[in-house]
Amino acid sequence: MSLSEMSLMKRLFSGVAVAALAVTLAACSDEKKETAKAPETSQTTTGESASSTPATSSGTATSSETTAATPSAATEVPAAEGDVDMAEVLKPGALPDMALGEANAPVTIVEYMSTTCPHCAAFHNNTFDAIKAKYVDSGKVRFIVREFPFDPRAAAAFMLARCNPQDPSKLTEAAQYFPMLSMLMKQQETWAAAQDGREALMQMSKLAGFTEETFKACLTNQKLLDDVNAVRERGAKEFGVAATPTFLINGQRYSGDMSVDTMSALIDSKL
Repeated sequence: MSLSEMSLMKRLFSGVAVAALAVTLAACSDEKKETAKAPETSQTTTGESASSTPATSSGTATSSETTAATPSAATEVPAAEGDVDMAEVLKPGALPDMALGEANAPVTIVEYMSTTCPHCAAFHNNTFDAIKAKYVDSGKVRFIVREFPFDPRAAAAFMLARCNPQDPSKLTEAAQYFPMLSMLMKQQETWAAAQDGREALMQMSKLAGFTEETFKACLTNQKLLDDVNAVRERGAKEFGVAATPTFLINGQRYSGDMSVDTMSALIDSKL
């Protein structure tokens, strides 16, 4: 491994990032979770790149329902935090969009997320599958995920999700990206705050088909790291993304973890 590659790996798994991330995860797990009428923000950005010290989390998590995909009559639609130009949002960026669903679906959801954000994990573990089954698979929603890493370890996880495990010089397709992302979210507490982040992520990656060689090749790809950060910076500068998860839905911006009922009510209001 060259000196530049070693330097990149060191930045991705810095001790400072591990300590700050552990505080973030602990603070989230200690919060009292309760259902809210509108989603709350989770992590907030300070404008630093993913190679910098991670931001801390703020706001309150909302609980997510895993059983009922149909919102009750009492479910309120959260208020939008601002408008965005979806034509601009959907223009190609530094990396190809990871998308599920029909291109001509009546509702388009673009989620900006961080793999180390506990609220993002809560959404993907408790809400996403039900929304996918009800709206994406039925052709009503096109769902796009974009990277918004708050810390070096989140950037490393995104890089691994983007890399083809057999040939890390190539980018993966959505059919491989989403299962890898799901695994990372379900096992977030295992790797995100581990003392040895490199080893923890390598073990996770082996489950996805990586070898130690392809793992190293992926995480020493400076262009891929730059592109992941470029996706983040574009979201912040052009579309007002300042917290994760943030959802851009048919021209309006919303942020925070959402239950199945809340997200369903929001989608239904756009149909």
